[in-house]
Amino acid sequence: MIAARNVTLALGRAPARVEILRGIDLSVAAGESVALLGPSGSGKSSLMAVLSGLERPTGGSVHVTGLDFATLDEDALAVARRGRIGIVLQAFHLLPTMTALENVAVPLELAGERDAFARAEAELRSVGLGHRLDHYPAQLSGGEQQRVAVARALAPRPTLLFADEPTGNLDTTTGATIMDLLFARHRDTGTTLFVITHDPGLAERCGRVIALADGRIVSDRRNA
Repeated sequence: MIAARNVTLALGRAPARVEILRGIDLSVAAGESVALLGPSGSGKSSLMAVLSGLERPTGGSVHVTGLDFATLDEDALAVARRGRIGIVLQAFHLLPTMTALENVAVPLELAGERDAFARAEAELRSVGLGHRLDHYPAQLSGGEQQRVAVARALAPRPTLLFADEPTGNLDTTTGATIMDLLFARHRDTGTTLFVITHDPGLAERCGRVIALADGRIVSDRRNA
């Protein structure tokens, strides 16, 4: 599902050049659940951005879902992600002029899904927002916006799901419900799940835990 070799990411130029990722080698098989742990500034979100095609590495190779991301331009990367890769970011990126239902359904419509609004409604109900379908982002709390973002990522039924601190804006009970949903989806459909988290307890629910520090993988273990 994911094959990254000697991936580097740097910003700026000498002498102000900042090395963010330093020679990442990583393989993730289809159907795995992987937690990425590490302190703030260790490169977790940057690695996710590179693996999901949102950021281009400075060096190395990245193959995801059988595609060589290094050879694709921005338009081709967008097409490659569509329907294959779901992404939940810490910044929700909801469209302010669209309702919760439209935020989830419109990407499905653009991808040619015929039952876009029905599927969007089902996903919003699954994250506890059946009563907020017609509300705009400004009318939703931060936690509710996060749940809309989760529904939007799940709706295309992706084969690979990235989640960057998916419960960061949620209370404990709601966060646990959302993670139960993500793990159930992983279990029932075989979706490959890649979760960035600061929560060791959440990490232990994954089949594999990778720790990052200073832009390098410092440990990679499988849970029993």
